Amino acid sequence: MIVTAKDLRFNISKLFHALSKKEEIIITYRGKAKAKLIGLEEPNEKEDVAFGIWSDREEDVDTMVRHMRKGRNFDL
Repeated sequence: MIVTAKDLRFNISKLFHALSKKEEIIITYRGKAKAKLIGLEEPNEKEDVAFGIWSDREEDVDTMVRHMRKGRNFDL
């Protein structure tokens, strides 16, 4: 699909609909192609980057947080 910059401004919802159907969109400005929009592939699984962050530690999270929250003792 080829659209102008004006179409991009005024018909963005139609362009998003076209992108969801895996169409490529070429954007022209003053008759010259300037950009190409392609839809992103949605991942099959939602991957949480924080999941398993403590898996390689022997100490559990609760113990570590309690240790971090303890007050400091300054022996002079």
